[in-house]
Amino acid sequence: MKAICASLSIAVLLTANAVAQAQPKSGLLQFKLDPATTSIHWTLSATAHSVHGTFRLTSGEFQIDTATGNASGLVVIDATSGESGNSTRDRRMHREIIESDKFPTITFRPTHVNGKVDLTGPAPITVPVEGIFNLHGQDHPLQLSLDLRNSGNAVAVETRFEIPYVAWGMKDPSTFFFRVDKQVHIDLTTAAVPLPAQAHSPAASLSR
Repeated sequence: MKAICASLSIAVLLTANAVAQAQPKSGLLQFKLDPATTSIHWTLSATAHSVHGTFRLTSGEFQIDTATGNASGLVVIDATSGESGNSTRDRRMHREIIESDKFPTITFRPTHVNGKVDLTGPAPITVPVEGIFNLHGQDHPLQLSLDLRNSGNAVAVETRFEIPYVAWGMKDPSTFFFRVDKQVHIDLTTAAVPLPAQAHSPAASLSR
C-alpha cells in the first residue's frame, strides 16, 4: 500500500525535468523523495467501523527520459512500519497478512508517464503514471493518477488508489462475525525534489 506513495515521485521527476530548460539537450533528469515529508495512510472498511493506519517511506529516487516519457527508479516502503494503533491487530497484520518478516519492503518501479505535465499555472494538474507495484513478494502492474502542484523548488504530489490485496493473493482477515473489505484504500502525499544538477524551479511542461 505504501509502495504507492513512491509512484508519485516519478511524476514529479517528469515535471521538474521538463522545467529544466537550462539543460534542453539533457534527456535524463533525477529526483528524490524525502521520507520526512512523505505521508502514507491506509483505510480498510470493516463491519462496524473503518480501520486506519500508516506506513513509512524508506527511500525514493527516479529518473525520467523527457524525449520518450520512459521512467525508471525505485520507491521503497518499510512494510515492517505498518501500524493501526492497536498492537494486537498489528501483530496479526504483520504475522498473517503482509508477512513483513518474509517481505520487509513494498516497492514501486515507475515505467512511463503519459500525457502532458504543465505546472506553470496556479492550479494543480493530474497525470497518469504507469509502473510495477511489488507487494508480498509479487509484482503487479499499477497505474496511478497523480495530482501535482508547483511548490517552489519541489513538486507537491498527492494520489489516492485501491489495492486489491485479497485478489493479489494475500489472506482475507475476515472472520464469521467481523468482515472487512477485500481492498485497502491508500492516500499518499509527498514532495519530489530535484537532485542538485536539476535544482531549478519545477514549473515547466512535458508532453508525450
